[in-house]
Amino acid sequence: MTAKWTYPGTFDLGTLPAVRAAVRRRSSPVSDTQGQQKFVYDFTEGNKDLKDLLGGKGANLAEMTNLGLPVPPGFTISTEACRVYLESGSEPTALRDEVSAHLTALEETMGKRLGQADDPLLVSVRSGAKFSMPGMMDTVLNIGLSDESVTGLATQAGDERFAWDSYRRLIQMFGKTVLGVDGELFEDALEEAKRAKGVTVDVDLDAADLTRLVAVFKDIVAKETGRAFPQDPREQMDLAIKAVFDSWNGERAKLYRRQERIPSDLGTAVNICSMVFGNLGPDSGTGVAFTRDPASGHQGVYGDYLQNAQGEDVVAGIRNTVPLADLERIDKASYDQLMQIMETLETHYKDLCDIEFTIERGKLWMLQTRVGKRTAGAAFRIATQLVDQGLIDEAEALQRVSGGQLAQLMFPRFDENAKVEKVGRGIAASPGAAVGKAVFDSYTAVKWSRSGEKVILIRRETNPDDLDGMIAAEGILTSRGGKTSHAAVVARGMGKTCVCGAEELEVDTKRRRMTTASGVVVEEGDVVSIDGSTGKVYLGEVPVVPSPVVEYFEGRMHAGADDADELVKAVHRIMAYADRVRRLRVRANADNAEDAARARRFGAQGIGLCRTEHMFLGERRELVERLILADTEEERGQALEALLPMQKGDFVELFEAMDGLPVTVRLLDPPLHEFLPDITELSVRVALAEAREETHENELRLLQAVHRLHEQNPMLGLRGVRLGLVIPGLFTMQVRAIAEAAAERKNAKGDPRAEIMIPLVGTVQELEIVREDAEKVIAEVEAATGVELKLALGTMIELPRAAVTAGQIAEAAEFFSFGTNDLTQTVWGFSRDDVEASFFTAYLEKGIFGVSPFETIDKDGVGALVRSAVQAGRATRPDIKLGVCGEHGGDPESVHFFHEVGLDYVSCSPFRIPVARLEAGRAAAQSTGSDSR
Repeated sequence: MTAKWTYPGTFDLGTLPAVRAAVRRRSSPVSDTQGQQKFVYDFTEGNKDLKDLLGGKGANLAEMTNLGLPVPPGFTISTEACRVYLESGSEPTALRDEVSAHLTALEETMGKRLGQADDPLLVSVRSGAKFSMPGMMDTVLNIGLSDESVTGLATQAGDERFAWDSYRRLIQMFGKTVLGVDGELFEDALEEAKRAKGVTVDVDLDAADLTRLVAVFKDIVAKETGRAFPQDPREQMDLAIKAVFDSWNGERAKLYRRQERIPSDLGTAVNICSMVFGNLGPDSGTGVAFTRDPASGHQGVYGDYLQNAQGEDVVAGIRNTVPLADLERIDKASYDQLMQIMETLETHYKDLCDIEFTIERGKLWMLQTRVGKRTAGAAFRIATQLVDQGLIDEAEALQRVSGGQLAQLMFPRFDENAKVEKVGRGIAASPGAAVGKAVFDSYTAVKWSRSGEKVILIRRETNPDDLDGMIAAEGILTSRGGKTSHAAVVARGMGKTCVCGAEELEVDTKRRRMTTASGVVVEEGDVVSIDGSTGKVYLGEVPVVPSPVVEYFEGRMHAGADDADELVKAVHRIMAYADRVRRLRVRANADNAEDAARARRFGAQGIGLCRTEHMFLGERRELVERLILADTEEERGQALEALLPMQKGDFVELFEAMDGLPVTVRLLDPPLHEFLPDITELSVRVALAEAREETHENELRLLQAVHRLHEQNPMLGLRGVRLGLVIPGLFTMQVRAIAEAAAERKNAKGDPRAEIMIPLVGTVQELEIVREDAEKVIAEVEAATGVELKLALGTMIELPRAAVTAGQIAEAAEFFSFGTNDLTQTVWGFSRDDVEASFFTAYLEKGIFGVSPFETIDKDGVGALVRSAVQAGRATRPDIKLGVCGEHGGDPESVHFFHEVGLDYVSCSPFRIPVARLEAGRAAAQSTGSDSR
């Protein structure tokens, strides 16, 4: 029996199994009898685990179909078809025939043909990549409407306004996304129609108004494209499919992928779905729901609903929605069914679900579900809630959060006790405390941000074209929209602070100003502060206080206390599990006792890098200058003798702060110019003295010495081990200071565990010479103090040659610490200080870099050297200790790489220690899971 879907009326859910069986019979297998590749899949053929093939949207539509939920019938064109199209410039040969077969099956089961005059089947054409990219690619609704079929739709629906509203939406969306017409032309025409009618919202336009608007829209298309709006429904569908493929490489999609680190070669699927309509009157509508609050993680009824609306109206923010809870009053039957479906989906996916739905004359339809984006705080709360509900275990909870999210939770928040001027309040869409100058368009946000200004992007509502401005801004403020609007969804995904739907604020983007309810005018450039946790908007800069998560890590808040913050309790539970399962130890980069003590509170298991050059600043700089420029052994000895007790004092404090934990001390590694007078300033002083005929023998002598030691590229010059070999006594003075401090600490019943690291070694011979001298000094200190010292001697691997010859170097080294900052510079052949400000932006925009190699380790280049050095070092010395102390030690993605290649520890700045601990746990849990599978 063929089901008939007519308007008015609803599609009987009881007929769906028969419909789907009919479609299945017409569906091709994965390959046909000739072995040709299959590109099109009915919703009945997939499942949620086929995101690579069907994209996220298609896979989840298939999963809901399999669960028996009310999903309108349809089919998915695979990501493989998109990749063929993008690589070859044309669609796969077999694609058109496959689409035709599935379309015919859909027409038969629906009892109507695409775009037929008297009772048209209409479909949506929607993108759907493996990873959610909200609003970044194209969607077209109401495909199949034409001058002829619009009257048939009006007759079948019994609603002329609905039909013409659907037709104007098609022309507007198709014109903008498929034909490339400037969307503002349609918006301006719509606004003019409302002004002529004397109304402010589009639902107040009647059928006659919309009929005239359709004519205006068609004229815009003809004028801008040189052709009439296509009336053939199959041409509409084919062009829309091609547009979705093309949108994968649209500028906003590429920018979003770079921001979210989504691979560029995945391609997008295309979903062809029979239309259901939320714009059929007050008993219809469309909405977005979350099974939990994506901002806080709390359970409840969260989402937005908009009566008499279609598709994108909710997320576009062009009309203010009502809370989802109001649906219970508006349509209790649909509300109750939606609540049951939400519970089903959350239990099935075992996670927060983001749901799109439409109600068509009292009938609920599910249009999409996906694991929802959430704020950092919500991620930690939800993970522990799901553990308590028995839906997931601790190992899975650990995978549901990330180091990036933890870092967000450690940012400061606004001081609630500060004297502030509140000027408005909206919906708390994405938490955080953001302060910046008000800007009213994306271009200005990017321009000012690149000039070093912090900005807040203020819009009535955002759209995908605002993405670059949203990335540049500290936070986003809109006067329209809710928690499911474009601004809210994208901001949460990026971890940006966002306040939406601040209706009392009047945003005038043309005059570049915002007016508050009390009449206060905020001009572009005025400083504003927005609180994404409360939705409050303030004039001026609001002071901040530490986050409760930082207070917890610093020991000022006990996670087990009854009144402890719920978020802190969730963080504590997940961190405790991460610490139990991780293999990598986490150390700190710290140069003084204060930083070391803080790092220890943050969970550091030692110091992986103490940079001794930081100990020679201020008044000590002059002593180092005297040492470098000394002409005689006596002068050099005097400088070293003065420096020794200072160095020893530094190390005594450091060993005390880290008692019982390893402390890796890197010997002096500065480029010479950091300790010498500026050559230009010194030349000017000498010239002025000569002009005045003043005595300047000392400065002239100093200038001659600086000229002698001047280097064109000091970062690749006389530094590190080279400095220690050229300036007699420098490294031995430091080794003596370390040894004497360790002996003093040991005599005080302490447990110093010092490790001496020689920097910038390129050949084992350098290390052997320094090691021999160091061992003599250590023996002298042991003899003088009567204390046995076990000081490990190792090196920093930061040059390609050191990595390549790591097997040889390991003969003289008890440990390696990879200095990935310098290793990245020397592998790539560029200076970080120079290139980040010059061509890195262009390289990121062109896709040459997915991310800066100084932010996340370059696995193919730098990482390959690290991997080979690890293998060679262990082959020579199986018990060698291996770590990393560059900035990559605190980068989440890099931590996983270091776990994979077998390092023993990572070292990072104190603030990044919790992030590294968490990611080390996640890496261990992932590898254990992979092994078990």
